[in-house]
Amino acid sequence: MGNQGVAVGIFQTSGSNAQEIIKQIESVLSENRTTFPEGLDYVIPYNTKDFLDASIDHVIQTLVEAFILVFIVVFIFLQDFRSTLIPAIAVPVAIIGTFFFLQLFGFSINMLTLFAIILAIGIVVDDAIVVVEAVHAKLDEGAKSAKKATLSAMSEITGAVISITLVMSAVFIPVSFLTGPAGVFYQQFALTLAIAIVISAVNALTLSPALCALLLKPHNPSETHKKGVKARLFGAFNTAFNTVTDKYIHSLRFLVRRKAVAIVGLVVFVAIAVVLFRTTPSGFIPNEDRGIIFADVTMPAGTTLERTEEVVRELDSIYASMDILDARMNIVGFSLLNRVNGGSYAFSVVSLKDWDERKGDGESVQAIVGQLFAKTAHFKDARVLFFTPPSVQGFGNADGFEMRLQNKGTANWHELAGTMGQFLGALNARPEVQYALSSFNPNFPQYKMDINVEKTKEAGLSVNEIINTLQGYYGGLYTTDFNRFGKQYRVMIQARPEDRATPESLDGVYVTNVQGELVAISEFVNMERVYGPEVVSRFNMLNAVTINGKANPGYSSGDAVNAIREVAAQTLPNDYTFEFSGITREEVKTGDQAILIFLLSLVFVYFLLSAQYESYILPLSVIASLPVGVAGAIAFVNLAGLDNNIYFQVALIMLIGLLAKNAILIVEYAIQRRRAGMSLAASAIDGARARLRPILMTSFAFILGLMPLALSTGVGAVGNQSIGMGAVGGMLIGTIFGVFVIPVLFVIFQGLQEKISGRMAQEDDAEAYKSNGHQKQTVEALAE
Repeated sequence: MGNQGVAVGIFQTSGSNAQEIIKQIESVLSENRTTFPEGLDYVIPYNTKDFLDASIDHVIQTLVEAFILVFIVVFIFLQDFRSTLIPAIAVPVAIIGTFFFLQLFGFSINMLTLFAIILAIGIVVDDAIVVVEAVHAKLDEGAKSAKKATLSAMSEITGAVISITLVMSAVFIPVSFLTGPAGVFYQQFALTLAIAIVISAVNALTLSPALCALLLKPHNPSETHKKGVKARLFGAFNTAFNTVTDKYIHSLRFLVRRKAVAIVGLVVFVAIAVVLFRTTPSGFIPNEDRGIIFADVTMPAGTTLERTEEVVRELDSIYASMDILDARMNIVGFSLLNRVNGGSYAFSVVSLKDWDERKGDGESVQAIVGQLFAKTAHFKDARVLFFTPPSVQGFGNADGFEMRLQNKGTANWHELAGTMGQFLGALNARPEVQYALSSFNPNFPQYKMDINVEKTKEAGLSVNEIINTLQGYYGGLYTTDFNRFGKQYRVMIQARPEDRATPESLDGVYVTNVQGELVAISEFVNMERVYGPEVVSRFNMLNAVTINGKANPGYSSGDAVNAIREVAAQTLPNDYTFEFSGITREEVKTGDQAILIFLLSLVFVYFLLSAQYESYILPLSVIASLPVGVAGAIAFVNLAGLDNNIYFQVALIMLIGLLAKNAILIVEYAIQRRRAGMSLAASAIDGARARLRPILMTSFAFILGLMPLALSTGVGAVGNQSIGMGAVGGMLIGTIFGVFVIPVLFVIFQGLQEKISGRMAQEDDAEAYKSNGHQKQTVEALAE
């Protein structure tokens, strides 16, 4: 803040809770503030809790908005407060139960689990909606008792509810195979959703039917003629819905007769999905506006600490002139990027004002970074780099990409620096890369010390004695401890600064030879002026230099990774190679894992449905319908300008279960009609007609429940949008077009199954269905 001070960094131990630690630290500081000497105060320029608190508050607000929107959608479709109350009760029951199991498994309430809870609101109402809608259908057909209607409805939909639950839970099983940071993301998110889904199914099979029997009433035909605003609105909605249903059935009749049209449409969606997945930028964990900016200052090699302080004071004056900055801290003598001490290095930590006080894109963290680059462009001797923290703490020190350039041969550090310069020049010329740089510099002025071993042995000394003596005088040496005032203090020895400032000072350093005489250490040591790196590093046991960089706006980190690979193949000699490190290494590893997990999820769904339907062919009618929703998900993400990151990938795996749910509802009902003796076309159309309302109700409840996420702004907006846009797009397109494709797929694969087995499936309840013969005849006529 422009004043002298001492910087203190506090890091949590493994397994501890950052929120609790920060609360305790803030409490201790606040309690002791009154005891500070006059003029002494503290500032916290970097606090990870601020972003977490703001993000969690934003997610909780979204949670409430999602619940309200879901409640409204359910009320519009069910048109009865009693009926709406049943799914509304299912939500808190499922969420409270989920929190119980999260505590049991040792999970904390964090961004991932809260994201999962938001998605769960739209999912847990599904089963309850299916139950309530099925009971309503029985009451519409003339059932005189809510209890009898409930028992009849449950006999038809219990299998579908169980199938849906198994499928939606099974898609998350392969997630447990993931390791590393990606595994933590997937597992916490997936397990939270899986728990909520299972609890929702238990509710649908127990609590929801009981509430239906208690709260619902048989329909009174005389009440349908009641007038009023609500009645007119609902009447208009029902008329419109019936019209849409009639047109839908008419379209289905056309598609069932001309299956090639539906198949061509499905192939088009597959092609769209493939093209969009190849062209959509890929990423790992999106960078969020965390309200923190880091600056790394690098001066020319050999710059004194005093000169670096002058530059930092000028830099601090720029910070002070910007009202958008809330707090700042400058440290001279240390590099944040390469983690080394030196007089030519410095760094800053700058915190911005609260997110609520920053409005518009012009006050985002990236916009402020751009302003700082512009304000420091006149610095001639100093290279000032501004960047934001990495998305995941512990994986590097900056956002963007990180890599290591390695030499497999015998090149010295100067040759390595030359190759690095050529590589960086080619990389910075790529449009995908905003900047790529390295703090490695082999031109620091140094002295090379040669010890005359022969003279040392003649004097009865060892090389270690010479080195230890020089260490004590010039580098400093820890010798012992002493106790004073109840505390323990270290004893360090070192020559005064003026006595170790020049090479000639070696004449004043003595050692004792074998005769007991004091001999100047300069008799055994020769100093040669050389130039070399201040610090060297190795990676995979090879000489290596670290390169940091960032992708240009409009490009993702995945684009930058591809650019690095192409430039390396074009410019690096045969004895050079490279490896990604930090969070970029995790991104590259996770990219391959995500594809495998997605395929495994499909395999799990397929085998579960095969067991459910006792067929290896019929489940393909469910699996083959999924590309429609997948194409919609990647299309919405692409149109929103987002990338294919880990949040979107989690939403995509969840979509497998949700889209399969719609297909299962139609296929399960169609199988029952087929077993009752209806034709393939009629059973498919009847299943689609009977399940259209619950499918649209559950899908639109889920979609509207996620709209606050998809349209999110402010803190944590990128992650919210990645999940929201992917899920909304996939569910919207998958529902609108899927309801046309699924019945056709059922006709194709069920017909194939019957041809292979040589018989038509039959069931003992065929006679029970004959009582609904008028429905059968109606749909048969429709199908013809």
